[in-house]
Formats: sequence, structure tokens, C-alpha cells
Amino acid sequence: MNKQNTKTARLVRSQLSLIPNPAHKKSSSSPKFASASDLVLSMKPHQPVHCTRKHVIDVAARWFVSAFPGKVMYAVKTNPEATALKTIYKAGIRDFDVASLSEIALVAKECKGATMHYMHPVKSRESILFAYHKYGVRSFSLDSQAELAKILEMTNNAKDLTLYVRLAVNSESAALSLKGKFGIAGKEAVDLLKEVRKVARNVGICFHVGSQCMNPQDYRQAIALTRTLVDAAGVSVDNIDVGGGFPSAYPGMAPVALQHYMDVIRSSLAEYGFDKNHAVLCEPGRAIVAENGSLIVKVELRKGNALYINDGVYGGLFDAGYPEFIYPTRAVRLEGGFSSQMEEFSFFGPTCDSIDTMKGPFMLPSDIAEGDWIEIGGLGAYSKSMRTNFNGFHASKQADLLDNPMLSMYGL
Repeated sequence: MNKQNTKTARLVRSQLSLIPNPAHKKSSSSPKFASASDLVLSMKPHQPVHCTRKHVIDVAARWFVSAFPGKVMYAVKTNPEATALKTIYKAGIRDFDVASLSEIALVAKECKGATMHYMHPVKSRESILFAYHKYGVRSFSLDSQAELAKILEMTNNAKDLTLYVRLAVNSESAALSLKGKFGIAGKEAVDLLKEVRKVARNVGICFHVGSQCMNPQDYRQAIALTRTLVDAAGVSVDNIDVGGGFPSAYPGMAPVALQHYMDVIRSSLAEYGFDKNHAVLCEPGRAIVAENGSLIVKVELRKGNALYINDGVYGGLFDAGYPEFIYPTRAVRLEGGFSSQMEEFSFFGPTCDSIDTMKGPFMLPSDIAEGDWIEIGGLGAYSKSMRTNFNGFHASKQADLLDNPMLSMYGL
């Protein structure tokens, strides 16, 4: 063992006891209701309530397992709640895309026997150390020579690594472009592939076409680029990870059927010679969990067609502020009905910050007023995981709903 490896081995032994435990507390069982209306009638909540539909997660996860031509690994960052992870695991997904030690520890705790893939292209040395030596993570992504050196050093030049080179690809059709922060291109990508092939047991290519990708052909372009760079490097690759980006349905942003995405990926893999002797993976997140979640908020004040509600962009509605996602909505009132006339509304959140604004438009009855409630749908992805305590506002109440989502890609 050389001096560097000896130093790393000592670091491993000294640091293993310091590995953090999952920060997520064990959640108690949530109350169950047939619908948001039943919840409001029973609870009359004065604080926002996050709602979960476990059966919707189950349907989506099983669909991906049956439809995708390879392994499905769930992107934990999208919704890291124990309930979601357990439901996804039970539905047949055994691989998880993790991006931090906290996520790694959580999956290890909640999904015994799952395989974790550390797909964040830039990791701290300590997290690589803990992931490999404590949690048995063997798959890592990278997009630079410097990251490769870190992985090799902190794993003692392990011979059982699967290393994915993250390519920079087009993401113009996505609601949220991931272009710029991660990914390697051109000659640099070719050179990195050659270096990775020298040291990794399995070499993979990964890319991400952007969040909420609206054009399945972006996957074809990325797979074509993969073939070009692999041929230029003159190396063999073992794994192809087509990433995430699979969309959900929102008002004004209805993608084509998810099956069309699967068909394009399948035909592209065959066209560019990746359909045989290659392990194929994907990283869905939003498409699996978005539909299951909704948020029940209360109207605190109405000014014209602006509604001041008790949650906002610092809470569970970040994506409604930026990048201005429009979510399905329905109004709930304790007594009496609403007008059949629908109007466009914007929302303001409860904080004193003026950027706590959600332009919408959100379609609601024209006579909605202070004291009414609104169920905002499509919030199973990112909503709870991005909440803050800013200004002292934080929604922690939860409930399970048994009805189907307002919009669905799965025919629910």
C-alpha cells in the first residue's frame, strides 16, 4: 500500500464513527380523508396541510418499472419522505439516485437492500469516503478530472467502481434547464472517458435533459451525442443512464403521453447501438411523485383578483413563484356553494417579502373570499423538501387523501 492509500485508510478508520444519521424524523401516521373537502369539513385547518395519495405513487412507480427498457432509479431529492420511499420500493423500484449523505442514510434506513447511485457530479471528499466505506455505494457520477481524482483517492483506488461521465446536453425543451452547472462536452469529455475506462470496473454515460422535459426527442439527441463521444474516445461503455426530466401534467403545460418518451428512448438506444450489452437506467422523480401531493391553504384576504393565502414561495409553493408553474386548483367552502363562473387569480404568500408572489393565473370561482380554502394540486415533487422557516411560517401538518389527483398522466 502506497503512502497516499495508507493515509486514506487511516482517514476512513478515524471518520467512520462521525457519519451523520438521517436527519429525517420518523413520522407518525397521518389522518386519512376521502377528499380535501372532507378534510376541511373535519379539521377546519388554520394552517396549510400537505396531503399525500400513496396509491398514486404506487401506480406511477409500477408504470415506470413496466414501461422503461431498463432499471429505474428514483431521484430521492424530488420527495425524500419515508412514506414515498417505502411506497416506491414496495412497487418494485430497487435503485435510488442519491445526492447527499443525508439521502444515502435515509435510503439505507427505509429501503433495506436498495442499490444507491451517487449521481451528484461534485461531491465532498468526506461524502465519497462515507458513501463507499460505510454504505457500500459503488456507483458515482463525475464531470471532471478533478472529481475522478477525489473518488479514486477516497475509495483507495477501488477496483469495483461504476463511474458515470456526466455529459452536457441540450435542455431547451425543459421548463427548468440544467445546462451550465454540470456536464462535460467535446474533447474534454473524450479525454475523461479514456481516463475513467482505465480505472473503473464499469464505465457509464449519464446526462439530464432538464426538469419537466416537454419534447421526447431531446433524449434521442442526447443518446446520439453519447454515441459520437464514445466513438471518439474509442472506449467501450457498460451503462447508459438517460437521466430524469420525465414530465408531469400541469395547466397549460400538458406533455405528450409518457409512453411516447419510452418509445423514443427505446428506438434511439437501438439506433445508436446501445440496446444490447449495455445496462440502461433512468432517474425519474417528478413523474413518479408530483401527482400524489396537494396543499390545502386558506384565503386570508382578497384584493381584487389577488388572494393572500397562508403558504407561499418560502413554503410549499416555490415552483409557483419561480419558475412560475401553474398548478390545478379547486376551492373548498364549509357552507354553501361557489359561483359557476371561473376567474383568473394570483396568489401572495404569508411572508413580508414582496417576492412571495405567485402570478398564476390560477382558475377559481369568481366569488372566492376570505375564509375559504383552496386545494392546490400537483405538489408531490419538491414542495415539502424545499420549505423554509422564513418569517416563522412553516407548514408541517399532513394528511392522507384517498381520491385521485386533479390531473394525471396515468389515467387516474
